[in-house]
Amino acid sequence: MSFRHETLPNGLEVIAEISDSALSTSVGFFVNTGSRDETDELWGASHFLEHMVFKGTDDLSADDINRRFDDLGAAANAFTSEEDTVYYASVLPEHQREATELIGRILRPALREEDFETERLVILEEIQMYDDQPPFGADDACRATFFAGHPAGRSVLGTLDSVRSISVDGMRDYHRRRYAPGNIVLAASGAVDFDDLVETARRICGEWEPLPISSRTCPKPPRVCGGGDEAIREQIVREAAAMEYVIRFSAGPDGDDPDRYAAKWLAMMLGDESGSRFYWEFIDSGAADYASCHHQDFLDAGVFAVQLSSDAESIEALLARTEEILTDVTVNGLTTAEMEQARSKLASRIVLSGERARRRLFGVGLEWAHSRRYRSVADDLGVVENLKGSDLGRLAERWPLSGSHATVLAGPLES
Repeated sequence: MSFRHETLPNGLEVIAEISDSALSTSVGFFVNTGSRDETDELWGASHFLEHMVFKGTDDLSADDINRRFDDLGAAANAFTSEEDTVYYASVLPEHQREATELIGRILRPALREEDFETERLVILEEIQMYDDQPPFGADDACRATFFAGHPAGRSVLGTLDSVRSISVDGMRDYHRRRYAPGNIVLAASGAVDFDDLVETARRICGEWEPLPISSRTCPKPPRVCGGGDEAIREQIVREAAAMEYVIRFSAGPDGDDPDRYAAKWLAMMLGDESGSRFYWEFIDSGAADYASCHHQDFLDAGVFAVQLSSDAESIEALLARTEEILTDVTVNGLTTAEMEQARSKLASRIVLSGERARRRLFGVGLEWAHSRRYRSVADDLGVVENLKGSDLGRLAERWPLSGSHATVLAGPLES
């Protein structure tokens, strides 16, 4: 593996992790914009804009774009999160240039008003569909409650009212500001011709207007900071639901905190899909239909997210037992056997994902976009190998799982 980096005069950064043994190439444009960058008037604009990018440019229709991706045999898509909007494609190495050109071109969309109004209806349907299926908006509600005004608490989709109120002129201005070249990273992984990648970027993106980008970090609200034992509970009643769904957020390390690696290690021991505390307590026993824990880090905040589902009659007992487990882990820690099993699983997943160009694209691209750091597979393995029980002890002191948290239930259970 080798890493290359170059910055164009207008601020666009181009990076690549190159593997001589790879048989495919993945390229992606990582735009540092997401729901956390929106105002109340533009809530939902990042995701809405992701849809609009595929509606065409001044000289490419939506059908043209789809046909060209198909002609390349590309596996192409995009996603929007709280902090990023990413457009990517995986292709055979001989199609690297064409795939990069095509994504670069569509990042300067026409944003026609007729397309805007048509796509608005699609977004509104998506929001309604999301609210009508499990977990019935409980994750968005829990995020909003837990983050208490922090930008990370915004739903990526927006709301029905906010999406209805976004104007095409507002979106055009948002695109101009947030899709500036200094706010975008072009990343590639696998079998990459880096010199050609840079030359393609110069030709397609070199004339993009450079603009100053404002800081994205902000003060942490009280609940994100951790400490105390405040517990907030809310319920969303869906009488027709077959199951009760639970989302629980507690504070954890942010994306620049060294303890984020220990947090992911801890979350695996607690709530991995097999062999974890939750698995043996809830899934293997049949007490729950689903039980998981994961750690998510943002630029300036982090959370431990617990997700559960079971029949409504069992949910209170399930929640009580969950709190007992979290308290026990906070006070007594985990066993050596649990730590070593999770270490092996983490190492295996790092190695396996390192063999896939697309997985490495996301890892390398997001890490660079957020922190301007490059981490190789060997770097990540080194971190996993050096994790110790003392790291978990420090984590429990700083971010007690049994401390302040927010819980939202959604399902047939009455408030």
